[in-house]
Amino acid sequence: MTLSLPVCKNLQPNTEIPSAELSHLLALVYQGPLESTPWSGLLETLRQRFDASFFTLVLRNPDHERPGLIVNASIHGPLLPGEPFYSEQYYAICPFIDWPVEQVASADQVLGTDVWLAHDFYRNYLQPLDLRHVLVANMRTPTGMHCALFACRNHASRDFDTAEIALIRLLLPHLQQAVDLHSAVEQLDSERQLYAATIDRLMVGTAILDEDGRMMRCNRAAQRLFDSRDGLECRHDKLCAFTSQQNRNVQQAIQAVLKQRQRGLDDIEVLTLTRPSGEMPLNLLLRPIPVSYQSRNGARRPAVAVFIRDPADSPQASRNLLRSLFQLTPTETEVAMLVMDGQTLDETALALGVSRNTVRAHLRGVFAKTGATRQAQLVKTLLNSVASLG
Repeated sequence: MTLSLPVCKNLQPNTEIPSAELSHLLALVYQGPLESTPWSGLLETLRQRFDASFFTLVLRNPDHERPGLIVNASIHGPLLPGEPFYSEQYYAICPFIDWPVEQVASADQVLGTDVWLAHDFYRNYLQPLDLRHVLVANMRTPTGMHCALFACRNHASRDFDTAEIALIRLLLPHLQQAVDLHSAVEQLDSERQLYAATIDRLMVGTAILDEDGRMMRCNRAAQRLFDSRDGLECRHDKLCAFTSQQNRNVQQAIQAVLKQRQRGLDDIEVLTLTRPSGEMPLNLLLRPIPVSYQSRNGARRPAVAVFIRDPADSPQASRNLLRSLFQLTPTETEVAMLVMDGQTLDETALALGVSRNTVRAHLRGVFAKTGATRQAQLVKTLLNSVASLG
């Protein structure tokens, strides 16, 4: 089965695209958001198919000040010579900025050959790079992303023909959808990183296990606990407790959560683990991650979330946020930080290099500004404030 594309007199002999090739191109379109360099596979494939000097995709959200994403597939490699200077020197004179949405055409076809070859953008930017023929497609996605797809050939090549333009038109609706998918994935990833950083500041270790109970990833707080080998560690991607009995308890808890997950339940398991250092026991909470899709080719899926707390740890409050939130002086802030960390008056005085009475005086100021009347209430107020989330 083949897909016939519109033809014109100057077409090359092959004017049909096999369905297998079209399927491959569409797969590259939707694979693009997941690539480390988005759509690099699609752009390089199109560049080779069109025998072009380069293919470039530009993505920009008009509501953001960020310049957006520019991806190149080029005969020179991923970076086109001269490309870093584009936005600084040539953006203002680029004739493609206001190119009509969803119009796919070459510069010669729209501007006329004489006008195009006399244009400052061509003469000053493209001609020195041996770039002559330019194909342009501008898009606006349903979510408002501005996209532009460029293809360019050198002076020894021909202009882009009707079949090539038809192929780009065929791909555009799919590329628009994929761009919106990329935007959604990027937003979700930004939120995930924000939540992960907040959890880390709260000194909560998190580890994600797959369906075999093997660790897929963990945050920095968990990695610090594993590295200390004080009650819980990760060996060969398996969580291991200090004693044999507690290690069996951990493995049984993981299996119990996996069974709950298979039955669609959200029951949790909790454990305490003793530590060879004699410090306070670690607290573990295990929760199933719901099944939302079927894996392919044996790909690992997240199945269990493990949350780990060291009761001796305190959330990492921001000094600046504490100071702004309660209008504390610099010294009052340091006293408040040490109190949050469970230090006594004598330990605080030693840490700050001041007398016990001086610490007591600053502590009275902290009490007055936070509204606390007892030290236990003060610690609770500080720990529950937003200062530990910053």
